[in-house]
Amino acid sequence: MSRPADHIDSVEPAAPDRPTVDGGPGAASVTRPKLGPLGWLRFAWRQLTSMRTALLLLLLLAIAAVPGSLVPQRSSDPNGVTQYFTDNPDLAPVLDRFQLFDVYTSAWFSAVYLLLFLSLIGCVIPRTKHHFEALRARPPWTPARLSRLAGYTERPLVSTDDLDTPSPAASATRSAGEAIDRAAAELKRAGYRVERYDVRGEPSVSAERGYLRETGNLVFHTALLGVLVAVGIGGGFGFSGQRVVVEGQSFVNTLAAYDSFNPGRFFDDTNLDPYRLTLEELDAVYETRNQQAIGQPIDFTARVSVQGQGGAPTDATVKVNEPLRVFGTDVYLLGNGYAPTITVRNPDGDVVFTDSVPFLPQDANLTSIGVVKVPDGLDEQLGMVGFFYPTQTTLGSGAYASSYPDLVYPVLTLNVYQGDLGIDEGTPTSVYTLDPTSMEQLTGGETGVDSIELMPGDTVELPNGLGSVTFEDVSPDAGSDAAADVYSQSVSRFASFDIHDDPSQGWVLAFAVLILAGLLVSLFVPRRRMWVKAARRPDGTVVLEYAGLARGEDPGLEEAVRAFADKHAGKAQDGSAD
Repeated sequence: MSRPADHIDSVEPAAPDRPTVDGGPGAASVTRPKLGPLGWLRFAWRQLTSMRTALLLLLLLAIAAVPGSLVPQRSSDPNGVTQYFTDNPDLAPVLDRFQLFDVYTSAWFSAVYLLLFLSLIGCVIPRTKHHFEALRARPPWTPARLSRLAGYTERPLVSTDDLDTPSPAASATRSAGEAIDRAAAELKRAGYRVERYDVRGEPSVSAERGYLRETGNLVFHTALLGVLVAVGIGGGFGFSGQRVVVEGQSFVNTLAAYDSFNPGRFFDDTNLDPYRLTLEELDAVYETRNQQAIGQPIDFTARVSVQGQGGAPTDATVKVNEPLRVFGTDVYLLGNGYAPTITVRNPDGDVVFTDSVPFLPQDANLTSIGVVKVPDGLDEQLGMVGFFYPTQTTLGSGAYASSYPDLVYPVLTLNVYQGDLGIDEGTPTSVYTLDPTSMEQLTGGETGVDSIELMPGDTVELPNGLGSVTFEDVSPDAGSDAAADVYSQSVSRFASFDIHDDPSQGWVLAFAVLILAGLLVSLFVPRRRMWVKAARRPDGTVVLEYAGLARGEDPGLEEAVRAFADKHAGKAQDGSAD
């Protein structure tokens, strides 16, 4: 029994005051909840573990790695760092203060790395739990109105029994059930998870597939997390070392033999496997036919021999982007250049210094700078700053330069300094630099004395009767008439090797493959649901309704529903069985 209208009006409650933010007249004040320390921690954790934050951190990590490709890094190119300080004495200390020469071990890069690590963990674990729960859950109930869904279509159902039987309705019901059973079997064979429902006398089947898409997504993020872990562990137990080796010289894999060495935090030098690597020859090929690219490098090949402890030497090659795997380490060819062989004799003709000195290239034509230090054997210590030109030419200003990177007309010039080299106090100094503050310049510059100029095989007296200096010709047939004007092998070359050990390389490769596989699966496997229902019309006829639903973009959904409807409805009408 309904209440009278006047009664409803008489008991209508007064409208409560609505709180407003601006605190207008008559408005109730708003009391905002205050977040305590625990609340703020939860808020920060939710923000950190959101997918948006993870993507932002991944982008930030890529941006943070950019400076590592713009300036030389101590871990891979210590000589380049030294040269950068020489060329940019004002800028280099500023960059070093921000750890830009050690980007990948810097505090700010590590912070982004660790935040990304935590964010991925916070993203992956809850999503994995939710995914496993979804895999165990039943497909959802069939919607009451399939006509609202994508690809909706319907097909008539014809009973396979004689419709003149005493109970045609029972026959139609039986045929509808059989049709739904066949639909469930076909969808299951097509890779769908199916569930049979019967609501209000209308049988239906609910099917879904595409959970592999979310599985691929989780594999992608888990593998990305695995890469981060593997790189961190590999960096802790591995090492990276650099060594410059001149043709004919050898390098032994011991800690003292490296020019620079960067061990991981957990590295133990007793784990170094001793072996000898000898640089037999460095082959360089330059462009000679294309007039627009004369002198451009085409190929560098370091021909080496490797000998393990107690074993026989074996020949191998190292090329750019083709490292040599030997005794658990990877040997990379980083760079190369010339190493003029220089001999210094005292006034009595005794040799006080002889060595093949690596000169650092300064341009594409291998104009190079090197330093010679003679600490003993003369009355005073001697230092020389040399400039080497593989193919010497004279510029309009009168300065020398190299016009081609190969040995066509090699010239070596030396500026001589006499005094204290600054090495007697035990202070470490670079072999590629000379500090002239405690020395007297004898040639070149403002001395009024020309720099010493030599070609392979030449000997020139040093100023002030200090002795002589010889630019050795190291050609196999040096001194013969046949080699008088041939300089192609007159100067030794050097190769700069990076010896790298990373015990996690195999894991990184495996995770990288999983990343690619997970990404492909998550991009190309559609997540979709499909329903088939036998619906009874008011006139007593039964039709088969088909519809689908996609999660995300699925341009093939409607066509898939129609194709399945045509295939299934045909079998339902002719009563065929699989």
